[in-house]
Amino acid sequence: MRENERVTSATRQPETPAAGLPPRLIATDLDGTLLRDDKSVSPRTVAALAAAEEAGIEVFFVTGRPARWMDVVSDHVHGHGLAICGNGAAVVDLHGGPGAHRFVKVRELARENALDAVRLLREAAPGTVYAVEQTYGFYQEPDYPKLHMEIPDNLAPAEELLAEDGPGAAEPVLKILAYHPSIDPDAFLTLSRLAIGDRANVTRSSPSALLEISGPGVSKASTLALCCAERGISHEQVVAFGDMPNDVEMLTWAGQSYAMGNAHPDVIAAASGRTVANNDDGVAVVIERMLERL
Repeated sequence: MRENERVTSATRQPETPAAGLPPRLIATDLDGTLLRDDKSVSPRTVAALAAAEEAGIEVFFVTGRPARWMDVVSDHVHGHGLAICGNGAAVVDLHGGPGAHRFVKVRELARENALDAVRLLREAAPGTVYAVEQTYGFYQEPDYPKLHMEIPDNLAPAEELLAEDGPGAAEPVLKILAYHPSIDPDAFLTLSRLAIGDRANVTRSSPSALLEISGPGVSKASTLALCCAERGISHEQVVAFGDMPNDVEMLTWAGQSYAMGNAHPDVIAAASGRTVANNDDGVAVVIERMLERL
């Protein structure tokens, strides 16, 4: 997830790595990548996605967004209609449209691990506040800021929200969100990873100090790898796009990967190529050139 801010405004022409195996799947992040800053999908990008599907290349949306926020692309799903949401915590069938999606795969964060992460991060970064993302519910602490433009289902301390008999106890926890009002975002990510260790996977996709904490080993990359294995697709046949730290593992794993012109420095370092910014249709630019070579 991202707020409506850009990381940088840099743009440059795409750098295209040497082609390997013919691509069979495109994996693209949404905010800051496929979507423009106004959260729209440009006509050029819609056409490029449709052309890729017509050429037999599957398109997977791979995002930190929860399933209920996928209405921005629900009109642009083709074929399988699947998306990877919550940084790999869920595979969702979008065919039903907003509010009627179906969870195909859930990789939950065990409540014990979530409670450990909350405790360790409270000790390491006093002042951190939390929200809990579940398959359908969203819960938060009273002091958690209004970052997501939605009304939480319940307000309570994280320890109560994550208790075995707490609100939403019947639903799996997909991830917890941790926000700090004053720590530098990258410093907060580093500190949190050191504090939490292997109890959970910690990343971020917002320009603010907002972390996303998932189950151990759960990431965009690991869930995408599972989906590709089910289809007999190797990582060399995947082309991936992203802009923020939660995309790094996916870009490293994919055979071809592109950092957006507005990408975080860690993303630029991880990707095998670069394209122009999201507002300049960087994903479409690469897809068009790729299809010309087929």
